[in-house]
Amino acid sequence: MKHLLWAALVAIPTTLAAGVSTVVTDHILPAHARFAAATQDLAAATEACDQTEMRAGYHAAFDAWMGVSHIQFGPIEAEGLSLAIAFWPDPKNQTEKALGRLIAAEDPAVHDPAQFAEVSVAAQGLMALESLLYTEREETAYTCALTQAVAGHLARNATRLETAWRESHADLLTDPGPENDTYQSQAEAQRVLYTALSTGLEFLHDQRLGRPLGTFDRPRPKRAEARRSERSLRNITLSLQALQALATALAGDDIPKSQTAFADTLARAGALDDPALQGVADPAARFRIEVLQQGVAAIQRAVAEEIGVALGVRAGFNSLDGD
Repeated sequence: MKHLLWAALVAIPTTLAAGVSTVVTDHILPAHARFAAATQDLAAATEACDQTEMRAGYHAAFDAWMGVSHIQFGPIEAEGLSLAIAFWPDPKNQTEKALGRLIAAEDPAVHDPAQFAEVSVAAQGLMALESLLYTEREETAYTCALTQAVAGHLARNATRLETAWRESHADLLTDPGPENDTYQSQAEAQRVLYTALSTGLEFLHDQRLGRPLGTFDRPRPKRAEARRSERSLRNITLSLQALQALATALAGDDIPKSQTAFADTLARAGALDDPALQGVADPAARFRIEVLQQGVAAIQRAVAEEIGVALGVRAGFNSLDGD
């Protein structure tokens, strides 16, 4: 059985084998470059502590993060940067608590990048910035310095990721083999990318949509991602677009069922006038959000059939039973 499985993984179609290089050059590297640039612009926008400029920079940086947030392997995993960039889900409201402690103590760590890197990850990254920019609190010299510290730290992390991908990890992924300590075979590299795709879709289904939906009797509108800045739906749309780009590059061939499922689901998202997904508590609006979630489930099934099968990967969909 082990030999049969290995044979299935090695016998990857040529188009899929070529997909690794395409994903790296057309998707991963440019998306990380955009994220690094956007966070640097955000850090610059905090210098004057102008709310309008900072909010615009925050949205641009979050947009760029949606282009790479599904790439949860490689440098981001090795350096443990995921939560420092976006601490969500946050079921215990740790971001507000961590920021509150810093502000109450006027912690001097905000003035030293090395010290700030050691504060709670809940007080770092995009979700901390959202709280600072969209929660009513007194604006002081300290909250300005804190916003600058968060934005600067985010920019440094984004630059670390972009540099690591460009200088080393891209080559590791595109040149697997016995001498490569990270990826021993083409099949292994391909499976890592497929896992990023399937896991990204699962996160969309279970977290970005599932958390605010809760249950019919107990919806959870306050659990929507980035609801304060009203970008919950925007994140879903941008994530869908990024995952579609990954699927297309990875397949390297026609995937008609997957493309149709992506197009249909993006159309549903575009027709949903509910930026913070607060309609989960209203039966009529909730139905449209549930249909959007079902669209993500349809993408998962199509991707598993058209890409996963070609890679010899058999994904389970227990969480989607009944969709």
